[in-house]
Amino acid sequence: MKQRIITGVIAAALFLPIVIFGGFPFIIVTYILATVGLFELLRMKGMSPLSFAGAAGFAALWLLLVPALYDQEWLASGTTKFGVLAALAFLLLVGTVVTKNALTFDEAAFVVLAVLYVGVGFFCFAAIRLAGLAYFVYALFVIWATDIGAYFLGRAFGRRKLWPEISPNKTVEGAIGGVVCAVVIAAVYEWAVGPFGSLGAAVGIALLLSMFGQLGDLVESAFKRHYGVKDSGAILPGHGGILDRFDSLLFVLPLLYIFIEAVR
Repeated sequence: MKQRIITGVIAAALFLPIVIFGGFPFIIVTYILATVGLFELLRMKGMSPLSFAGAAGFAALWLLLVPALYDQEWLASGTTKFGVLAALAFLLLVGTVVTKNALTFDEAAFVVLAVLYVGVGFFCFAAIRLAGLAYFVYALFVIWATDIGAYFLGRAFGRRKLWPEISPNKTVEGAIGGVVCAVVIAAVYEWAVGPFGSLGAAVGIALLLSMFGQLGDLVESAFKRHYGVKDSGAILPGHGGILDRFDSLLFVLPLLYIFIEAVR
């Protein structure tokens, strides 16, 4: 616990000023986080980042991350990003033929899905910060409230296991408690800051985001259980890897980005 706290304090001291400042430094941090995230997935699968499939995956990821700030540039368009994913898929399928199945279909599919998972999540990570600091902080508060509420209320009142085959410590009561805490925090934040201009919207979105965040956490747990690893990485002592810390956000942020674009 002590190591987790120390790591958290250091990470917050380094990360929060960049979040507040935004702009190009935040985009650079986004690229770094996403690159490490894809590296962790490839390592779980036992694939080398320097392999043909790994290199193609990183190239596609970096193209997907071109931020919405550059909306007049062709690389930032949705059509181009779809084309990048399609090109990656076909390139890796051709690779299975050229390598005579040294690159398997399963590996090719894994890389495409990994790039989609990490790329879309971290694209929205940067896009939401560009849309406004208030939206980004709202997402963080909802996730933090969900995690804290689920942990403490689950320990206090948890009786029924939520999904023991995937994450044996999570309980139904904890999951519900996390949602309740997220909704309360979202209501307070909307009253104080008002990013959405509607209490009903802020609470309703928080309800969905909290559930999606917990689903994202379960997805990451399923990855690790399938590949037999405790953590996605070791870059954050006491916390694991980047995906261990950003698993909920990678599910939450695309959904929040859709809501923001709908009301803007």
